[in-house]
This record gives sequence, structure tokens and C-alpha cells, in this order.
Amino acid sequence: MASPPTLSPAGSGQENPEEPGPGLQAGLKNRHLSMIAIGGVIGAGLFVGSSSGIATAGPGILLSYFLVGTLVVLVMRMLGEMSAANPTSGSFSAHADRALGPWAGFTIGWLYWFFWVVVLAVEATAGAAILESWIPAVPQWGWALIVMIVLTATNLVSVGSYGEFEFWFAGIKVVAIAAFIVIGGLAVFGVLPGVDSDKAGLGNLTDHGGFLPNGPGAILTGVLLVVFSFMGSEIATLAAGESENPQRAVTKSTNSVIWRIAVFYLGSIFVVVTLLPWDDPSIKEEGSYVAALDSLGIAHAGQIMNFIVLTSVLSCLNSGLYTASRMAFSLGQRGDAPKSFARTTSRGVPMAAILSSVVFGFVAVFFNYQYPDSVFLFLVNSSGAVALFVWLVICFSQLRMRKIIQAEAPEKLVVKMWLYPYLTWATAGLIVFVLGYMLTDTEHDGRTTVLLSLLVAAGVLVVSLVKDKVRKGVTTP
Repeated sequence: MASPPTLSPAGSGQENPEEPGPGLQAGLKNRHLSMIAIGGVIGAGLFVGSSSGIATAGPGILLSYFLVGTLVVLVMRMLGEMSAANPTSGSFSAHADRALGPWAGFTIGWLYWFFWVVVLAVEATAGAAILESWIPAVPQWGWALIVMIVLTATNLVSVGSYGEFEFWFAGIKVVAIAAFIVIGGLAVFGVLPGVDSDKAGLGNLTDHGGFLPNGPGAILTGVLLVVFSFMGSEIATLAAGESENPQRAVTKSTNSVIWRIAVFYLGSIFVVVTLLPWDDPSIKEEGSYVAALDSLGIAHAGQIMNFIVLTSVLSCLNSGLYTASRMAFSLGQRGDAPKSFARTTSRGVPMAAILSSVVFGFVAVFFNYQYPDSVFLFLVNSSGAVALFVWLVICFSQLRMRKIIQAEAPEKLVVKMWLYPYLTWATAGLIVFVLGYMLTDTEHDGRTTVLLSLLVAAGVLVVSLVKDKVRKGVTTP
């Protein structure tokens, strides 16, 4: 039986004969990639974070989700253009390295890695809280440890085992959201058998202070509250590098991102704000989705949603560890991280990159329990704006990379950004506007998040510039 084909190092276009191990291997099947792409846009933040957005913007939160969704679609189109032409494990970091310079690839790559290892701690704690409520005999820190160990082991076995776990995790999320939309939609229009919800109806969109009860400005505040729940859409472009047909996988995931966001985000939030008035106290007390299920009289709605949230948490942990390790692997290949990060086992797994990511995750979990209001709060806030930084770098990378691809291999432009370069510039402008608006937000810690994230980004950039200067000094005769 033939072994799966190995992949070239990120951004190199050829194999590195000095690299120990066979390199990353094409162990992800088409069904894995399809479900990773679909499930990647459904984060735990959708389930647990939407209630604050609804309370802030009312039914107008739909416009907030629409604006952020449009932004993600445009950014993913740009990333899809670059990744389809050159699929790599480093994705946008490798593209930035070539298009903008090593400083850009180094900075955004390490910031992205930092973001995901902090997410590991956040999600491990959230999952542990749910598991402890079910089985209190095991303390919360014990559950966090168990969850991290199990998913670390999964990622260490092979990329195929990661793909298999994510296939089922994402599958449960997708089925749950689809069922929620169908059942809730039938209830809204009064055709759900056996259910008589006196609060449901399209009138909820306008009857309680109007569609924008807190004014148009609340739409932008809503954007700040929901933008980070979209992080993860780009995972499919990283994972595509370990599939049998990377170009096809990237093209497919890029083309499907519109309906994925429209259905899972806009569709499910529409159902929530039509099943219940936006100012119903239960939305904030129980969470938007639990409150919506309760309004239909569905038994054990809270526990059902806890199971779905737990699945989303495990999916996020699984993908977060995979994503962080592949970014570390790519950085190692480019000389921006220890060389050990670029070594793979006989199964094509970057063990050092995985273990280093999970160690930092364990440290962050410790800080979450010991110093939740100081050290861990700093970690969370200082990584909070990374999503917007990543999207902005993707915009500027695509502006340069399009010219490079057209000059070197125009036949690889199988995915093209619409209205280039005007829509790319418009997208970058919108991202800068959102960052600027966050600086005016003191109520939801937007200003703190941006300033701390900029501080960390500046620190990483300085390290990059010093490293580049040292490297040039060493190579200069």
C-alpha cells in the first residue's frame, strides 16, 4: 500500500532534504476538509456570546452580524486566492512573508500562535466548568487537565486522527444549529406541531422599541461584541495543506463561506430574535439559545445546549491546538522559530510544535485559576484584537501577492478577489475603522483590548526586526 504523498515546506515549493522526518503528510480526507470548513465558522462564541450582543443592539444585532460576516467573506476570498495558488501550512503568515517581507510573516505568525494558545486556556476552562457540573467528583482543574491531555494525544497520533475528531465535533455542531433553525423557524411562523409559543413572531423585530431600540450606534458596538466569534474561518486554508488536493479544498471552502455564514450565523440569530423579544430577561440570564429553546417548552433545554456548547469547546480546542502547532511548524521552517518545530515524526506530525503549544496552554490554564483578574486577563485582552490584525495583513498581502502570482504563474489564479484592488482597499479601510472605533469603547473593554494587543504586536515586531538584523549581520562577509 502506497504511503500518502508528502507536502513541500510552507512557501518553499520544494522539499527540504535536511528536514528530519517525512514532513507534513496528506492525511486529511475530503469529508474532513468539508466539515472543518463548515464547522470552522461555528465557534463556541456564537452560543455563549450572542446574548450580550442582542442585549446591546436589539434586533439590530442582525446588521452587526451581517457587517462582520461580509468582512469575513471578503477576507476569506483574498486568503483563498493566495492559498489556492500556494497552499501552505503557514497560510497567511507564509503569504505575508513573501508579499510584505520576513518581518510581516514573523510578526503575524507569532501573534496568531499566541492567540490560539490563549484560546486553548479559555476553552479548556469553559469545557471543564460544564463537565464539573455533570460530574462534580472531579474538580474543574482536573477536567481541564483531562481534556487537554486527550486532545493533545489526538493531535500527536496523526493529522488523520485530528481530522476524524473534528469531523464528528463539527458534525454535531452543524446538525444542532440546523435543527435549531428549522424548529425555531417553524415556531416563529406558528406551524410547529405541539408548540404554542405566545412570544414568538416576526413582530419581535419591531414591537419592542423598534429594530434599533438603542440607536444606530449600537450596530457598531454589536460589531465589537461579535467580531471575535468569527475567528476560525481561516483554519480550512491551513488544513488544506495536508489534504490530497489542496487547491481544490481551498477553492471549495472559499466559495462556500458565504452560505455558511448566512445560514449558521444570520439564520440562527434571526431565529433567536424572532422567538423572543430582544429585551426578555431570560436572554441574558440563561443565554440566547437556551432561552429560545426554553420558550418552546423543550425539556432539558439547558442541558441540551450545554452538550452542544461542550462539543463546540472541544472542537475549538482540537482545532486551536492543530492550528497553533501548524503555524509554529511553518515558522520553524522559515527560521522564525526553533528548528525542532519543523521536525516531524514518521506519521508526519510536528511533535515539538504541538507540545510547545500545549505547554503554553497549560501555563495559561494555571494563570486562569491562580491569577484570573491580572495575568490571565492580560493574556486575553492582549490577544483580543489579533483577529483584526490577521485580517488586515491578509488584505495588504493580497494586494502584493496578486501581482506576484500574475507575473510568475497566472494559471494558479483559480480563485480571484472580486473588484481587485478596490474592494481589497475598502475591506482594509473597514478593518481600520473597526479598530479605531474600538479605541472609543470603554464600556466593553474595546480600548484596553486594542491597546494591549498593539503593545504585544509592537514587542513581537521589534523582536522580528532585531532578529532580521542579526541574521543579516551573520551572513554578511
